[in-house]
Amino acid sequence: MLMAETRIRIIPAGEHLELLRALSFELERAMEAIARNDLQELEDSIAIQQSLCLLLSNSSQKIAEGSGQLAESTPLLDPEIKRQIGDATGELKKLNQRYSILLKHSSQSAKMLALLFSSYRGQIKEASGQGSKDQSRPDRKDSRWEA
Repeated sequence: MLMAETRIRIIPAGEHLELLRALSFELERAMEAIARNDLQELEDSIAIQQSLCLLLSNSSQKIAEGSGQLAESTPLLDPEIKRQIGDATGELKKLNQRYSILLKHSSQSAKMLALLFSSYRGQIKEASGQGSKDQSRPDRKDSRWEA
């Protein structure tokens, strides 16, 4: 009976490890999408990240529930899987920090581009005659049309 309980405990831990690795992959994919300005891939990756986070939450609950059902003398996790989960969690933390910094810089760049675009758009309006300073002053000639 104890062997069956231990096997049940290892399976969710293995699934948890695979979910951590999948989330790391999606963070990398999202960062690459940002670098390429590929909005569709970024949105797809974010949707997958949300799903993986939900699955990880459920997986953590299963592992916690499983540890409560095992006898006190039974180790909580296979030592190798526990080490791999720790490594994967550490890598995920590092990726999350890089992702956060990249998002911060990307949003600052987007704000600057938006300001630049609005400034450029204002120049186009002025050059096309919409709200042109030259047209609002009848005593001033527009030198662009003189020969």
